[in-house]
Parts: sequence; C-alpha cells; structure tokens
Amino acid sequence: MQPSIRWGRAIALACALSLGALTAHADALDDIMAAKKIRIATDLAIPPSGMIDDQMKPTGSDVETAQLLAKDWGLELEFVQTTGATRIPNVQTGKADIIISTLSVTPERAKVIDFSKPYAALQSVIGAPKDAPIKDWADLQGKSVTVTRGTTQDTELTKLAAEKGFQVVRYDDDATMVTAAVSGQAEIVATSATLVNQIKAKAPDRAFEPKFLIRTFDLAIGVRQGEPKLIEKLNEWVSANLKNRKLNDIYQKYHGSPLPEAMLQ
Repeated sequence: MQPSIRWGRAIALACALSLGALTAHADALDDIMAAKKIRIATDLAIPPSGMIDDQMKPTGSDVETAQLLAKDWGLELEFVQTTGATRIPNVQTGKADIIISTLSVTPERAKVIDFSKPYAALQSVIGAPKDAPIKDWADLQGKSVTVTRGTTQDTELTKLAAEKGFQVVRYDDDATMVTAAVSGQAEIVATSATLVNQIKAKAPDRAFEPKFLIRTFDLAIGVRQGEPKLIEKLNEWVSANLKNRKLNDIYQKYHGSPLPEAMLQ
C-alpha cells in the first residue's frame, strides 16, 4: 500500500474516533435529566449555609437553595458532602454535577470551572475579639490570621501575608476554624461576617466582631467547564428565584439580613 494512502486512512480513522468520542460525551444537563437526580456538592460543616440539625438532616441556606432547585426541576437530590478545598475537584472529576456551597466568584476559579449568575453574596472580613485593636491591614503585622483552607480568604491572605507582615494559619474546614476561635487557639480570623457572628454566639465572653471588610463576593453555582446548556438553565432558575424573592427569603432566614438590593433587581 502506498504511504500516502496509509496516511490518509490513518487520518480518516482518527477523525472518526474523535467524532465518536464527541458523540459519546453527552451534555451534563441531559445526563442529569435522564437520571432524574442531581448531585450537589455542599459543605455541611459551615453554618448557617450548611449544617446538620438535631435530627441529623442537612439544613442551612445553601441546603435549602439546593432543595429548591431540585424541587423546581423535578429531580431527586443527592448531597455530596465536601469541604472548601474539595468543592471544585468534585465537579471536575464528575463526583458532583454542580456546587452550591458558598462558592465565591473569582478570576482564579473562573479559569477551571464555570459559574452561574450569582444567587447570594458574602462579606469577607477580618474578625477578632472586640477589645483587639485592629482597624486595618497594618494592625495585623506580626500576628497570625486563621483561615479555612481552599477558601477565598486563604487565597487573598496568602498573597498579602509577606507584604503586610502577618502569618496565615490554615484549618481544613470552617467548623474546625470556628472551634479554634471559640477555644482561644485562633485570635484573629479571616472568614465571612456570618461565621464571625457564629463565633460570637458560641463564645459570648470572647465577643468576636468583624473588624474590617476584605471584600464582598458574589456567590454562584459552580459547574464543570464546557456545559453551556446546564449554565443557561441554572441562570434562568436563579433569575426567576431572585425575582420572586425565594432566594432572598432563604438567605434572610439563615443570615439575618437580606440580599443586596442590586442583586434582587
């Protein structure tokens, strides 16, 4: 056989195999609807967004958001328990279909996953006991600041630590970080304003409070890259439930404050 003929057949075979692979890769939304079940990665150790109640059932704002989504789409809901560090790998590896777990929208994350429209917001703050003389970054020099591994606070403070002269101490999940603050192991934390209030509620004698704002982040639903149909359907769902204020009602119920009015518009 002529070399050119063999080469041509090899190219044709490669193209056919590639086409077959593309055909075999079904859209994630099609897979979800065919299974009649959606697997949602949610951290159940980050009150009040995700937690386990006295009946050992999941509860919290992200839990109710996931439940509302599954109900509206007529699907069975399976929670994939996660931590801040494992949320994104869960969808990248196919362990979960989507992420609803206080997932802030950041440029770094947008390089590896896709996001829906924001469904909530999170104030990221530096928190410490009321009598701690902390007003801005300069007051952190020479001190240790505790974060939860894999969170936006971890990313932000890691970048600033050398410049501002403080050290970053990491815990693997929010529950452990809160326990460290309550017990006195952590004197300064970088986390959500909601979790600072949780620390205060658990240890009134320590009187934790937000000291200054790091940033306000949009929270969105995370999806594996390359799933436009799923993103479109999620965006439609988020828009509808911001308009009817169901997402606001869920957030208000657990966080004690409404969503930003601009988001509800």
